[in-house]
Amino acid sequence: MAQTSTIARGGDTSPAPARHRSGRPRRRGALSPKAVPYVLLIPGLLVIAALLLYPLYQMADMSLHKVGLRQIRPNPQPAEFVGLGNFTQVFEADLFWTSLRNTVVFAAVTVALTLVAGTLVGLLLHRLGKKMSAFLIVGIMAAWATPPTASAIIWKWLFDSDAGVVNWMLDLLPDGVSSLLFGRSDWSGHPWLNDATTIYLVLVVAVTWASFPFIAVSVLAGLKSIPSELYEAARVDGSTPVKTFTRITFPLLKPVFSVLLVLSIIWDFKVFTQLYVLAGGTTNREAFNLSLWAYTEAFSAPPKMGIGAAIAVLLTAIMLVITAVYVRQIVRTEDVR
Repeated sequence: MAQTSTIARGGDTSPAPARHRSGRPRRRGALSPKAVPYVLLIPGLLVIAALLLYPLYQMADMSLHKVGLRQIRPNPQPAEFVGLGNFTQVFEADLFWTSLRNTVVFAAVTVALTLVAGTLVGLLLHRLGKKMSAFLIVGIMAAWATPPTASAIIWKWLFDSDAGVVNWMLDLLPDGVSSLLFGRSDWSGHPWLNDATTIYLVLVVAVTWASFPFIAVSVLAGLKSIPSELYEAARVDGSTPVKTFTRITFPLLKPVFSVLLVLSIIWDFKVFTQLYVLAGGTTNREAFNLSLWAYTEAFSAPPKMGIGAAIAVLLTAIMLVITAVYVRQIVRTEDVR
């Protein structure tokens, strides 16, 4: 019967075309379903490689060479290979430990305040009506969308020693209250932006103000995904707001908080623009963090771009280690579940 059927088709004995699971034949040369996602990722990977990976390679390569004015002028001279010499100079410099301390302490304080403030505002927005919640979201997102340079200039004006609003408001406090809270009663002409400690105090306020809206909106989006029945059951059981948050909200939003924590660490570790504006440039070396120090070494006369690149590589390595450790903990927690 099979032989007769073949003869009836004209003697064609070629194999039948491959078929998908759906039963439709697949054309020769067509991609398999498993390969389609990887092919679709190629354009994005090429863009990432051009805009991120290649500059990172250039930075790492520059950190191993002595790059100065002679290497960046119109007729450049070859850069001298110094190996780890730039890193040795960075570790031996007194500013390394000062900048590292300022970077880590500032990031730790700001990340904590940003997450706490953003979470509290997100919980508040979740309890409001739709119209009021939308109105407040537009208002706070305006702060997040403000360019860093513009927001830093505003905060620098607010804390100005002569014409600043902060000193004027503090002078309105009764002398006894001001002395009890701050140890002084006269705030006229107080220089907030001269000392490294007060510069970072203003910087923490400025960065937290600009960063918490993103946290709040992200937390609000996560809260919308939690079934309201869980909160109703907790309310019937007499659960307090704190217990409800720790036993329902936080466990269910833990993936959201994990991502927000990693993003906040990355953003706050590499703060540059606001610090540059508030500190008045690169004159106050005690207020340097790693980003500002790298910029100063790379672009101040005489430019030492190799050392600046070495500092940037160290900063990138620190951020990668911190985020990698935390992401590993997240993955382990999810595997246990």
